[in-house]
Amino acid sequence: MKTYNTGLINGELVTLHGTQVIDLINPSNNEVIGKVTMADETDTRNAIAAAKKAFVSWSQTTKEERLNYLQKLYDAEMLVMEELVEATITEYGAPQERAIGSNALSANIFQHVKATLNDYQLVQTIGQSQVFFEPVGVVAIFTPWNSSAGSMHIKLAPALAAGCTVVIKPSEMSAMQTDVLMKVYHSAGLPPGVINVICGLGEVVGKTLSLSADIQKIAFTGSTQIGKIIAKDALNTMKRFTLELGGKSPNIILDDADFEIAIPMAVRACFLNNGQACIAASRLLVPKDRLQEVIKLAKATAESMKVGDPRDPEVILGPLASLKQYDRVQQYIQIALEEKAELVTGGPGHPAGLESGNFVKPTIFAGVTNDMTIAREEVFGPVLAILTYQTEEEAISIANDTEFGLIAYVSSSDHDRALAVARKIQAGRVLINTIGHDPLTPFGGFKQSGIGREGGILGLEEYLEPKAIITA
Repeated sequence: MKTYNTGLINGELVTLHGTQVIDLINPSNNEVIGKVTMADETDTRNAIAAAKKAFVSWSQTTKEERLNYLQKLYDAEMLVMEELVEATITEYGAPQERAIGSNALSANIFQHVKATLNDYQLVQTIGQSQVFFEPVGVVAIFTPWNSSAGSMHIKLAPALAAGCTVVIKPSEMSAMQTDVLMKVYHSAGLPPGVINVICGLGEVVGKTLSLSADIQKIAFTGSTQIGKIIAKDALNTMKRFTLELGGKSPNIILDDADFEIAIPMAVRACFLNNGQACIAASRLLVPKDRLQEVIKLAKATAESMKVGDPRDPEVILGPLASLKQYDRVQQYIQIALEEKAELVTGGPGHPAGLESGNFVKPTIFAGVTNDMTIAREEVFGPVLAILTYQTEEEAISIANDTEFGLIAYVSSSDHDRALAVARKIQAGRVLINTIGHDPLTPFGGFKQSGIGREGGILGLEEYLEPKAIITA
């Protein structure tokens, strides 16, 4: 059993000052696999001070220098990719395909941001004046447990590209992955203090970062509830912030779609990352007169998905990340039954033979209305709610009847029709006939799904402040 008690502060891998220790749990069997030391206020202040000091010189580096360091970070991560994948499988329960794909994406972010920075003009002529795009300052980065490296690098890479320094607070549940990533950042050879990493609790490390006058920006991925708390704290010092929050994503299947393709894809879109994804298409909207066809296809798809050991290459769904998360999803399944939703497949309890881990039966409910709890709240597990509509306008109305607006999906054989529907959905990103990803397009939410954007040019600009210089 390994002890994770290290932080990256001022260019050195140091033993944390904090004394609180928590268990690191393997979600496949709920056995303790490590001990994780939580950073305290002293560690946090040290990390902030290092980033503040480093900002003085890092903010003055040239574009070429920062491009070179982005390449070094990519190269360093690729060297430890197998170790990072193994950590993701062990402590998070990601199936092999997911662990490999998500971590490859996290490394490629450095290349995408490198290309964006290379083409970006940091000095522009607007009107008759010059506008200089300067780094916003020291950035605090908060990342969740469901996509550790990816959530980290979609913030870290543009922050560094802009000339900012950072303090990263990863999830305490991702200590094994964080340990690998700290070695990546350390070996890439950036100047001391440019990247600092401290693992700690939100009420200690997060609060200190949110209130510090030496932090100019917060970049956060997590729940809407926690995002609101962080935003309120950040406003005390007028910090800038990017918040990528929760979702309750609609997936509209239009009547002219190829259901043999669209419905299995819809189930997969809901069960992404064991269902633990803010982009999960957890509300499936289908024509009322096609409901029985949808149920048959969705049931067959879900029941064909193997649940089990994430190291088994045939497994599609591994365990949920924690016992707490398992219990939360079980509560939502029970509420759906109490609210008289029709259980199509799955349901309460563990799949047979998988009682020792946090495994959930892939679950589908039909007969769901948009006022039911599983249609309103983010379940964050493999639970799909099937709703019906009678007209295209009603489908759009149901899709938009939510406090969230992160992402949405549309399936149709008519691209123009699908595009017209997509334009009417209140979401930051809409996918038509795909569950793919475009890393250069902006990602973020409408309404209570967030503020700001990540990825591409708009993601880079979140870390830049425009300064206009007007001369006579």
